[in-house]
Amino acid sequence: MAEVVETTLAGMGFELVDARASGHGRLLAIFIDRPGGITLEHCAEVSRQLSRVFAVEGIDYERLEVSSPGLDRRLRKAADFVRFAGHQVDVKMRTPDASGRRRYTGLLRGAQQGVVTVEVEGREVALELNDIDRARLAPDLPAVTGPPRRVAGTARKE
Repeated sequence: MAEVVETTLAGMGFELVDARASGHGRLLAIFIDRPGGITLEHCAEVSRQLSRVFAVEGIDYERLEVSSPGLDRRLRKAADFVRFAGHQVDVKMRTPDASGRRRYTGLLRGAQQGVVTVEVEGREVALELNDIDRARLAPDLPAVTGPPRRVAGTARKE
């Protein structure tokens, strides 16, 4: 299924970030991206096209969800690590380094020849791409404080 989706999306100018099936394949979740980001209309357009393609290909499902990968998108391919160089990332390795460390959070410097470089605490760390268990963008978002709280005994303006 992923190959059919990837080919269809490429023809539409989108990238397949991830495809997941759950509920014994009854729910298909497709995550798409493209330079400049994804809009709701992009998701609807892809959903309509994939519905047609799945009907022709005989891919059976009950529900199709198409969405953007979000601000904390996963990084999987070497091209992802090149494209998002300069962004904050959170990387978890399959095997620990000599000191026992598996997790690295820092500034992504890029990827070359199967090695991802992340600046962590002022030093560059080289991580083998095929030893990365999971990597995500780690956006630096301002803290959300929520709505102002009422102080007990004060009146609310209606």
